[in-house]
Amino acid sequence: MRLIALLLIGIGLAGCNAATTATYEPASEANFKPRDRELLAKVPYAKATIPEPYRRHIVSYHRKEAPGSIVVDSDSRFLYYVLPEGKAIRYGITVGEEALSFSGIAKVQRKAEWPTWTPTQAIKERLGPSIPNQVGPGPHNPLGARALYLYANNKDTLYRIHGTNQPEYIGSAVSSGCIRMTNEDVIDLYNRTKEGTVVVVLAPKQGDSPNNPQVAQRGLDRVLPF
Repeated sequence: MRLIALLLIGIGLAGCNAATTATYEPASEANFKPRDRELLAKVPYAKATIPEPYRRHIVSYHRKEAPGSIVVDSDSRFLYYVLPEGKAIRYGITVGEEALSFSGIAKVQRKAEWPTWTPTQAIKERLGPSIPNQVGPGPHNPLGARALYLYANNKDTLYRIHGTNQPEYIGSAVSSGCIRMTNEDVIDLYNRTKEGTVVVVLAPKQGDSPNNPQVAQRGLDRVLPF
């Protein structure tokens, strides 16, 4: 009973800490270009209500990546843009199904505004013959408003961080392997990111999700000494 009580206290403290170390950062249109405003006014989807945890926040950040780098935590459905002084901007994302995911260290080698989508042969085989050979830029394009193309050892990983025309899936694992963000968030990230930016994509159970045994153990370590 004492252990259960301590665990409950720890959960309560963790909840308080989460509330005090995360600051909601509302989406801003200040950096939108005229083309962004024009095309986003024509999106073919209803405005989605993004769950609170997956809205853009400034949070305390405990990992050791350098400011200006990007960390993708697929387990938790978060992407972090690392800031100085132990802070990061946390964005909600849609991730790929586990069998389609990439993990490791890459760099942003190319950036594109309102990119063209050319599906790979693997995507065509998986999704069927109705998939076109190419989709031009615009609000109907599954890459959305921006795309960051990730390379490792100067080789295209075929892994992208990009916008979406299905924002209702933010926080889920449904994409064809790439990282999707709301168009508003990917524009914000794009404006902060330079070519050559390091991107760390954490392997399954290596992030801050409760599915990570190390995270669960850290939680017990915080509680048991009381």
